Amino acid sequence: MSGKSHVEDYMTKDVISVTPNTSTEDVIKIMKKSNHNSYPVVNNEGKLTGMVTAFDIILKDWVDSVEDLMSTDLVVANEKMSINDASRVMFRKGVSRLPVIDKDGYLKGIITNTDMVRSHIERSTPNKVEVFKKSLENIYGIKTKLRHEPVYTNKIRPTQDKVYADELEGRTYELKRGLAEPAIVVKTGNRWVLVDGHHRTMAAKQLGCEKIDAYIIDLMDDRKIGLEKTADKMGVKTFDDVKILDDVQHPLIAITESIKQSREK
Repeated sequence: MSGKSHVEDYMTKDVISVTPNTSTEDVIKIMKKSNHNSYPVVNNEGKLTGMVTAFDIILKDWVDSVEDLMSTDLVVANEKMSINDASRVMFRKGVSRLPVIDKDGYLKGIITNTDMVRSHIERSTPNKVEVFKKSLENIYGIKTKLRHEPVYTNKIRPTQDKVYADELEGRTYELKRGLAEPAIVVKTGNRWVLVDGHHRTMAAKQLGCEKIDAYIIDLMDDRKIGLEKTADKMGVKTFDDVKILDDVQHPLIAITESIKQSREK
């Protein structure tokens, strides 16, 4: 289970920063090269003194250096701050990233909305795993072992017969950015039965990933669980048997679109 709960556990530590003396032209060059649109400004000691963004360059009158361009009214996070508190600050202040400093004001990193999503995934998924683990133990009267490690995608057996193309696209996006939560797999005998994570596992296979991050509930026995029996009835043995629905939206997407359309009328 993940014990991470602080900003320092999820922030990006290798941060591109500039100094007050950096020229505006150089900032533009850095933006083009790095594809980021904001940078912390640090003094010669490495202490945070401001932030400069693409909006500063676009919306403000032209100046030659960062010192006359940067914002100094900053919202920052301390590296020891809880991830929940940092999330609340970002939400209330309407910002998408926070510079992270230590108790002496030295820049330690950057934490973004994306990092917050990742933290939520890593902390919420284990709870779901624990519930399913206990259910299996109660149903079969056994004790199971739980571990967190990669599983070969070609060994995983799906237990549903369809996935949605739009959701598959979303999971592909998440995997490329390291945001997809681990799948949940039951190991029974020599079989690896997929409980949760069909879209992300299919996406991983399409991306050519040999392994996928997973929580593994090991029955330490060879018995066919209910999901496996259901897959047998559907004729689903491998992901080649899973149909990709590209003309039907995922139910959550459909609901969202329906609400949007009703508002526009």
